[in-house]
Amino acid sequence: MILVNKKAILEGILFVVGEEGLTAKELQNILEVSEYEFQKLISDLDDDYKRDDRGIQIAFLGNCYKLVTKQEHKSYYQKLVTIEENRKLSDAALETLAIIAYNNPITRVQIDEIRGISSVHHVRRLLLKNLIKEVGKSDLPGKPTLYGVTKDFLDYFGLSSIDDLPKIEMSVSDDKQVDLFESKYKEDI
Repeated sequence: MILVNKKAILEGILFVVGEEGLTAKELQNILEVSEYEFQKLISDLDDDYKRDDRGIQIAFLGNCYKLVTKQEHKSYYQKLVTIEENRKLSDAALETLAIIAYNNPITRVQIDEIRGISSVHHVRRLLLKNLIKEVGKSDLPGKPTLYGVTKDFLDYFGLSSIDDLPKIEMSVSDDKQVDLFESKYKEDI
């Protein structure tokens, strides 16, 4: 029989959900543990993170558990933000930004579904660069954050409004399903 380390699974789950976090009830359901077992797991993991040689900690914010950086390391993170602001956007970040611009408002999970890969890192970078912002909460289960573009996005790309984005037309073959990678896109000029 394989022994499952639920504390490690809890850590992985909190990492994957990122800034969204999860409620105690949601985590209990995912881990298939009682409230008592969950409290023991979260307490043990929190104790691990309280050591001086750890850079993150567990926070309970907005009725959700999430992983956050330690406040005492803030000056180093601020340096990172300065470095990040001066770096150019990667192709993946530009792809994420385009998805947000053309589909805004949109949740991170919806972005991930379109891209087919996690966009957590790119969403964070775009937030730091103030190219996107949180514009509300979705009515979907869990009330995920909705993202949209900012005035800085419009300025960066020389647009007066979101309506000035180039129109994208998709040619669809006779097949009912369209593979995003095999479809042909063309920009209206």
